[in-house]
Amino acid sequence: MITIEEYRERRSRLFDKMEDGSIALLFSGKAKSSTADETYPFEVNRNFYYLTGIDQEECTLMLILCQGERKEFLFVPPYDPVKEKWYGRRLKVEEASELSGIRNVVLNNSLESRLHAELTGSFNDFGSIDKVYLDLSPELKIADHTATTDYAETLKRTFPGVSVYDVYPFVARLRMVKSPAEIKELREAIRTTGLGIQAIMAAVRPGVKEYELANIFEHVINDDNARNGISFNSIIASGSHSCTLHYPRPMDQLKVDDVLLIDVGARHHYYCGDISRTMPINGVFSEQQKIIYSIVLECNKAVASFARPGLTIKELQSFTKEYLASECLAHRLIAKKEDIDKVYFHGVSHHIGLDTHDACDRELPLEPGNVISDEPGLYFASLGIGVRIEDDLLITKKGAEVLSEGIIKEIGDIEAFFANGRRR
Repeated sequence: MITIEEYRERRSRLFDKMEDGSIALLFSGKAKSSTADETYPFEVNRNFYYLTGIDQEECTLMLILCQGERKEFLFVPPYDPVKEKWYGRRLKVEEASELSGIRNVVLNNSLESRLHAELTGSFNDFGSIDKVYLDLSPELKIADHTATTDYAETLKRTFPGVSVYDVYPFVARLRMVKSPAEIKELREAIRTTGLGIQAIMAAVRPGVKEYELANIFEHVINDDNARNGISFNSIIASGSHSCTLHYPRPMDQLKVDDVLLIDVGARHHYYCGDISRTMPINGVFSEQQKIIYSIVLECNKAVASFARPGLTIKELQSFTKEYLASECLAHRLIAKKEDIDKVYFHGVSHHIGLDTHDACDRELPLEPGNVISDEPGLYFASLGIGVRIEDDLLITKKGAEVLSEGIIKEIGDIEAFFANGRRR
C-alpha cells in the first residue's frame, strides 16, 4: 500500500514544479453517461488519485503556492443520506483526511467561493495569484456537462488576468519514476496476471470460444485480487484474429491448427499488469509457427537485455525493428528489410503504472524506477499467424529486470504445459 507520507511527498514534488503565485486544481472526475439514465462505472482520474489516494467522485485537490507558502485543500461531497441509500456511503471529512494526509478537508460546495476569493484577491492569506494549473486531459469530466477544458475557458472569461496552464506534464513526469511501494504494487498485479494466464492455458482446446477464456481470466484474477479488476479489455485472439492488435469481439471458436494470442492484465490498487503470450491451440507449434514465434521470443529477450537508463523508447523501437527485419529477411519471411513495416506495425514499449499506457514524456530517456513494456510482435495475416510476447520491465541502475519472468514463454515450457495435461 502507498503510505500517507508518500502521498504528501508526491504533492511536495508537484509544488516544486509550480510557479509562485499559482493554484493547482486536480479533480477526481465524474462517471460518464453511457445510455439513457445509465453511466459507465466510475474510474477515478489517476493524476488526482496519485496525489491523494482518494477514489471517489466529485472531489477536488487544491494546491496554493504564494510567497513561498504552501497550502493544501481537499474538497469532498457533503453527506447525503438519500444518495447513500441508493449508491452507498461516501468518505467522511475525517476519513478523507486520514487517507490523503491533507489537514484541510472541506465540502466541495465551497470550492468556487474559495477559488473566487483567491483569484480576486479578496482573500489575502497568500497574496496575489494569477496562474491556475488544471489537468487538461481530454474528456476529463468534472460535472454533468463540464470537462476540465470547458472549465479552463470559464476561468479565462471570469478572471481575465489569470493564465491557465496544463498540470498534466508535471504529474506525468512524477509518475514515470516508481517508488519501491509502487513497484511492489506492480509486482502483485503481474503475479495475479500470471495466475489468470495459467488458467487460460489450462482451458485452451479446440472448440472453446474466445470469450470463454476471457471470462476465465477475469474470474480467476478477481478471486485473487479482491475484485480489483482488469487493466484493460482482455484481448483473446485466435487464428487470423491474432493479426488484429486490439481484436474487439472474442466470439470465435478455437481451431486445432491455429495459434492463440492473449494480451491481458490484472490490477492491484489501480496498478496495472500488461502481459502478452502466444500459444498453439493443439499444444504443439507447427514448424512455421515455431520459426515466427522464435524470432519474436529472441527479440523479446534481446530488448530486455538492451534496455537500460539513458536510452529512449524511440531507440528501443529502432533496435526492435532492426532485429525483426534482419531475422525475417534471413528466414525469407519478407523480401526486403523495408517490408518489416507490413508485419510489425506497433511500438515495442510504453510506460506502465496506474494506467496500462501510463502517463509519461516519451522523449525523456529511461531512468531507474521506470516500468515499461517489452512487446515485439510479428503478424502474417496471409498465414493467419500473429505472435506477440510482452513482458513488463523495471529499469534498474545497470539495465532492466523482467518483472514477469515467472510467466512461461519458452517453446519447450509451453509445449510441456500442454503435454502434461495443462496442470502446470
